[in-house]
Amino acid sequence: MEKQHQEFMQMAIDLSVQNVSESIGGPFGAVVVKDGKVIAKSANKVTSTNDPTAHAEVSAIRLACTELNTFDLSGCVIYTSCEPCPMCLGAIYWARIDTIYYANTKADAENIGFSDKFIYEELDKPMEKRSLQVIQLMRDEALLAFSLWETSAMRINY
Repeated sequence: MEKQHQEFMQMAIDLSVQNVSESIGGPFGAVVVKDGKVIAKSANKVTSTNDPTAHAEVSAIRLACTELNTFDLSGCVIYTSCEPCPMCLGAIYWARIDTIYYANTKADAENIGFSDKFIYEELDKPMEKRSLQVIQLMRDEALLAFSLWETSAMRINY
């Protein structure tokens, strides 16, 4: 089993190296596996797609969900070349992936200019003290969609 984990991690690492070597994007790769089979894999595509959410983990999750035709990746494992950032960690939780294996740490990433510290610090602050201005607007009107959802026949809890 340990050998298999290492093989999947090596795939994620190879994706990260290839991404930089071929000038595609940042030094990150991720592989989603279910029942010992690779379901999806991706490297970071932020700069090549101009999509700040196209981190390796999020991109691999999107591909895995398409491949399995579900938003629920329970039973899956993700191998990522670096400890996930807050966005990717959130996506992994939302996808219900069972386990994360990672290689580089967030401190390693920070050492080459990829720091998540600011986001973690911002999340610890009360909303009104964050550097990003957040203003609530038209809550009463927006509650209509929530009311409709509560009684909708298409409602799926996720």
